[in-house]
Amino acid sequence: MVKRVSLWNAGCPVARALDVIGDWWSLLIIRDAFDGGRRFSDFQSGLGIAKGVLSTRLRNLVEREIMETAPASDGSAYKEYVLTEKGQGLFLVIVALRQWGEDHFYSSGEPKSSLVETKTGMPVPRLSLNGSDRQPLDWNNTHVKKCGNESV
Repeated sequence: MVKRVSLWNAGCPVARALDVIGDWWSLLIIRDAFDGGRRFSDFQSGLGIAKGVLSTRLRNLVEREIMETAPASDGSAYKEYVLTEKGQGLFLVIVALRQWGEDHFYSSGEPKSSLVETKTGMPVPRLSLNGSDRQPLDWNNTHVKKCGNESV
């Protein structure tokens, strides 16, 4: 098996981010943390992930300061995994993936979960990227302004 190459020092912010959260288990753990998962057993049973894989992913998320451990909220001897501010910043990434998945991987009328506003119960509006003039931006009216010599 080929050893995974780290992208941590790549010149591209997307590559660096993927080095931390680029496997599906990490993103699903983060998704479940947004949905209230806090304990190892929550993630393990909810995802059906092998304990060794989960341990590795949680350790990586803690090392990269996406999550932190905290004493159990019920006072038991267990520890809980809590999203840090950096981890909470991934909320828009999870919502964008959710909306993209809804658009491309569900048949018309197929039942699916939905993200709603807690206060109103209304569906969360579609994400959009707008420019400084508040006009919609897309891949064809933006570009990356590179600095230095980037290989990725």
